[in-house]
Amino acid sequence: MTAKEVLKLAIFEGKQIRKIIHDGEWWFSVIDVVSVLSESPTPRQYWGKVKKREFTDLQLSPVWVQLKLEADDGKKYATDCANTQGLFRIIQSIPSPKAEPFKQWLAQVGYDRIQEIENPELAQERMKQLYELKGYPKDWIDKRLRGIAIRQNLTDEWKERGIATEKDFGILTAEIAKATFGVSPSEHKELKGLTRKNENLRDHMTDLELIFTMLGEKVTTEISQTEKPDTFEKNKKIARRGGGVAGTARKETEKELGRSIVSKKNYLPKGLLDDDGK
Repeated sequence: MTAKEVLKLAIFEGKQIRKIIHDGEWWFSVIDVVSVLSESPTPRQYWGKVKKREFTDLQLSPVWVQLKLEADDGKKYATDCANTQGLFRIIQSIPSPKAEPFKQWLAQVGYDRIQEIENPELAQERMKQLYELKGYPKDWIDKRLRGIAIRQNLTDEWKERGIATEKDFGILTAEIAKATFGVSPSEHKELKGLTRKNENLRDHMTDLELIFTMLGEKVTTEISQTEKPDTFEKNKKIARRGGGVAGTARKETEKELGRSIVSKKNYLPKGLLDDDGK
């Protein structure tokens, strides 16, 4: 995923529509849209017939591009995606009583995106509302949103230092996490019982886990801005140091509390698990 691409899910009548920001605008999964509008049990085959009839046989220019979107198995696959203008063209090719409500929904999503570009605080507010609907406590949500801002500052700093690939971002993130919590992100997820690849570990952290995550990433950002590392290995060492500061604080906190900060406690879509983390 490039710096210009951000994956999200949209909801239309309870069904998920995958979308991604590409070149500054929303692009939507055509298969997801076709599934909603056609209600076909085989939306891929349905879309294949529409493509052939409307764009191949009539020799019309394609209105979609292939972008990598996450599937149910947690992996990313090249998927036909269309922007708002392209989707309106595709919708015209699908006879459905849902076409007009979907057009109105699509226009609203596009309008919301324009508002978010002009005022980024609106994006945070919508994210806050989403977490509230999932049942997260408000004080947890505040920490989560603050953590997102700190994370963004860190990734921006890494880009300034020449870090470009998703793999390298993952390696550096893991270095901070291991130094902070004494376990890797994958081990942390396993402890919490998260088995799906697309489950976000941070959405399942406790308040203290979020706080120490923020500390490790903030300190890493500050060190990097001061020392300006010019190689990947130097960035790795700084990531360990930043995480180490949070790790030391975490250990001292554990001594005072008499328990581990790394917790089995978890958040499910319908709310918080019970106290023993089961």
